[in-house]
Amino acid sequence: MNEVPRGVGRTALATAWIRAGENDRPDRLFDDWLAPAFVAAAGDAVPLLPPDAEHRLGELTEVMTTYLIVRTRFFDDELLAAAQAGIRQVVLLAAGLDSRAFRLSWPAGTRLFEVDRPDMLTFKERVLTSAGTRPRCERHAVPADLTEDWVDRLLDAGFRPDEPTAWLAEGIIVYLSAEEAERLLTDVTRLSAPGSRLALEDSKGLADEMIEQARHIPPLGEFADLWKGGLEGASPAWLGDHGWRGREIDSTTVATGLHRPIPERLPVAGYFVTAQRTAG
Repeated sequence: MNEVPRGVGRTALATAWIRAGENDRPDRLFDDWLAPAFVAAAGDAVPLLPPDAEHRLGELTEVMTTYLIVRTRFFDDELLAAAQAGIRQVVLLAAGLDSRAFRLSWPAGTRLFEVDRPDMLTFKERVLTSAGTRPRCERHAVPADLTEDWVDRLLDAGFRPDEPTAWLAEGIIVYLSAEEAERLLTDVTRLSAPGSRLALEDSKGLADEMIEQARHIPPLGEFADLWKGGLEGASPAWLGDHGWRGREIDSTTVATGLHRPIPERLPVAGYFVTAQRTAG
């Protein structure tokens, strides 16, 4: 078994396992054919739910699984929409085991940067090398911790701040404190030329009781313990105050549109936020 990173990196393994399961559905919302390779390489390090999870969690398991699948498809579409609008520079923040560089149809000239911690990228590169796969764009892996000095490393990797960028912060903001999240988004704003786009998730709608319920069931408990909540207040409001024009849509609406409805009697799992840079 390969050595795999812990902490937030284990959420990436759990998400890869869910994405791998989506591949087996005839009505799959995406084809993440690399997800099974990541799961296989991780072996028993993949944090699976216990056998009695369905009984203990009830619909919470279904909600969170559906949410992660719908989230993947939503952000796929947002990134491709940015590419269709002419953006040729993409940055995935806390990229984890994201395989979009390999599975999405990128226009010629697209340059994609994956920023994540060195241990995560080491594991990822090992699996990609074993799979012998090639990206469908110009891909750059940028080893950096987003709570530290990641900007210089991104610039050193060839990022061009004078060009519009499509940024994706998927599955990271809620694991940051309010101060860390604001610092990250301030850096993103500083690096974003007019016309840049940003997509992220705001999980303020995730009910406290759902988090508390998850704390008592491994491996969800370790993920819930990492939860810091992200920005104080609504993300679109913060973005609007910092030169972005943002909007949000709740995940249940997106899920219904993709024919993967989330039970209405359960709380909204979160919101997807998209924004466009309007000021330099």
